[in-house]
Amino acid sequence: MSAIDPEKVNVILATDCGSTTTKAILIQKVNGEYRQTHRGEAPTTVEAPFEDVTMGVLNAVTEVGELAGRRLVDDEGRIIRPARDGEGCDLYISTSSAGGGLQMMVAGVVRKMTAESAERAALGAGSIVMDVICSNDNRLPHEQIERIRQLRPDMMLVSGGIDGGTKSHVVELAQIIAAANPRPRLGSAYKLPVIYAGNKDAREYIAEELEAKTDLFIVDNLRPVLEQENLAPAREKIHELFMEHVMAQAPGYGKLMEWTDAPIMPTPAAVGNILKTIAEDQGINAVCVDIGGATTDVFSVFDGQFNRTVSANLGMSYSISNVVAEAGLANVMRWVPFDIDEIGLRDSVKNKMIRPTTIPQTLEALIFEQAVAREALRLAFVQHKSFATTLKGVQQQRTIGDTFDQSSSGETLVNMMKLNLLVASGGVLSHAPLMSQTAMMLIDAFQPEGFTRLAKDSIFMMPHLGVTAQVHPTAATEVFVKDCLVYLGECVAPVGAVKPGKELAAYSIEFPAGKTESGSLAAGEMKFFPLADATTAKVTMKPVRGVDCGAGKGQEITREVHGGTVGLILDGRGRPIELPGAAADRVAKLSAWIRELDVYPDREFVRERTG
Repeated sequence: MSAIDPEKVNVILATDCGSTTTKAILIQKVNGEYRQTHRGEAPTTVEAPFEDVTMGVLNAVTEVGELAGRRLVDDEGRIIRPARDGEGCDLYISTSSAGGGLQMMVAGVVRKMTAESAERAALGAGSIVMDVICSNDNRLPHEQIERIRQLRPDMMLVSGGIDGGTKSHVVELAQIIAAANPRPRLGSAYKLPVIYAGNKDAREYIAEELEAKTDLFIVDNLRPVLEQENLAPAREKIHELFMEHVMAQAPGYGKLMEWTDAPIMPTPAAVGNILKTIAEDQGINAVCVDIGGATTDVFSVFDGQFNRTVSANLGMSYSISNVVAEAGLANVMRWVPFDIDEIGLRDSVKNKMIRPTTIPQTLEALIFEQAVAREALRLAFVQHKSFATTLKGVQQQRTIGDTFDQSSSGETLVNMMKLNLLVASGGVLSHAPLMSQTAMMLIDAFQPEGFTRLAKDSIFMMPHLGVTAQVHPTAATEVFVKDCLVYLGECVAPVGAVKPGKELAAYSIEFPAGKTESGSLAAGEMKFFPLADATTAKVTMKPVRGVDCGAGKGQEITREVHGGTVGLILDGRGRPIELPGAAADRVAKLSAWIRELDVYPDREFVRERTG
């Protein structure tokens, strides 16, 4: 790969090789700024009978070329570079999650300490963590050995012990892995890559145990002291091995790696990369969710700290049955503003699971599916908050002045009052018939506090921009701001305990054309104000005593808010949102919120079903 001069890059081609489709986008410099101009997609061809990922790539790129009127592939089936009159591109880059993505197992001595740090490193590198082996996971050694043999991961990450600390436990983990004699999922002829990122004093013993049976790599300890987590060396090594070992074994990837101008990234790592870049560039805290058929990914950046979780078995098709089982049907039904036959509902859930590509055919089915989505998102975010924490097991020196300070190790980093941007991605959110439905699902599931801007990824472009950001941050940032996100608007949610119907806060809004609105927001009430995309308004909130809107309890706050395809939403439902217990009261509340935001515009249907 040759050195890239960003100044000479005018045309960028990026592909994302997914499990089912390969998506290509074309980014061009138009009037001095980078814009996403065309998009194409084609079936991924990594599986039989094709078994060559580059065929799907060329098909997707050819479609982009035809739409753009630009020849991108030459007669020999190669991507044309550099760009010249009417053909070629200056930069070609790609991400991949084809063939199940990067599948890892991690191991650590203590579940809540080094094993959790190893899991955080693997997830942040874009992998799926299949299992976590640790000394205190209540499994016998032969059960752990059997598990490693069954799962056949792409690679393993082993951690344990602070530098200078105990060696025996982490060596025991290495002995378990050696006894399992693990074979990689892809490529029967090569050894499983194992990364050791534990106590540096145990390296010699780890090498004795693992060097003969695995391809062992040693990097800096990811928990050198209890108070510090050092994930970067392990993550970099995972990316390196993903390219050199895992991708090299997948059909056609050897050729694809020769084509690209930057290392191929796992798709989730690319999404995390662009979120980190944007959060750092704009100085904001951000959360992004990607809900799929089988799993739900949540990414967050709070105060510069990045975290990612994958909630296996929380999805909208293959895993929809598990969502209903885990959340409980009552929790799903609380979001539905009418009665539905329970047996019929359970049948529809099973149907969706065995026919994952079906979409709702009636408004009733759509409302139920979006109710399930709220619970899937809520459960995934609960898991994320419990994982995105300060380091656990840290001994804190406390003084008499800290007597009433309840902070301790292992506290969540997710502070919804400090959240600036909430981004939605995934079929049920991105393809909702109305943007107001996407906004309501996000607000109900994540329950943002204070002032929060809402957006959705227009065409799931974040992976392409994440890999672009590592070689051309300017182009990635410009396209992300101008073309990637569809802004829905802003949610303003005061937080505090106030009796239903009583005033929560007084509000005053100055709209762009000089129009003003003012009034009172009651507990349990939602108010909606149209505010077009690319416009701003000034909102002043005066919460009552005990209620916080971002400046402290009872403190007035004024903020500039941004419009979007939905607009400005004042949410007075409190946090957590509590729906009335009586069915009639609950339906009345849901109906009022639906009407206020015009979530389901089939008014006759809603009126008929909700009374």
